[in-house]
Amino acid sequence: MRRAGLSSLVVFAALVLAACGFQLRGAATFAFASIYLNTAGSPAFNNEMRRALTGAGNATLSDNAATAQVVLDIPVIQDDKEVLSLSSGGAAREYQLIKRVSFRLHDKDGADWMPAGEIVIRRSFTFNESQVLARDLEEQRLQRDMQTDAIQQIMRRLQAARKPA
Repeated sequence: MRRAGLSSLVVFAALVLAACGFQLRGAATFAFASIYLNTAGSPAFNNEMRRALTGAGNATLSDNAATAQVVLDIPVIQDDKEVLSLSSGGAAREYQLIKRVSFRLHDKDGADWMPAGEIVIRRSFTFNESQVLARDLEEQRLQRDMQTDAIQQIMRRLQAARKPA
């Protein structure tokens, strides 16, 4: 009896998810067969972006631009930190981290497969002078999360890229 109730609950949940259009993300499909990554940023960003492109879908990562069908240029990767609020004593209490990533996808002839774009990600966090080490670790974690988020956004945009007419 209990097993039948659980089975019917699973079937009902599957039907509800199917009806709402839910679909697992699956592998990425790109309109190009090979891509060359041209970054001028940090090695950590470059390595994570290469890993995402290698494991994401049907396109292969080329070692040089001449053999690739498209080139992904990422000329600017900028990390900023701004003070959002101050304490009554004038010390910083809250910061905002900002990551800007500019990119452009084009072929060997310079034709754009998608327009040049920029991703801007913002995260805020509070700061307490008595917990400096913990806040430094939190800031590093936020920076890593922002980097991963930027790469995922670029990957989604690459899936929407089409060959120019």
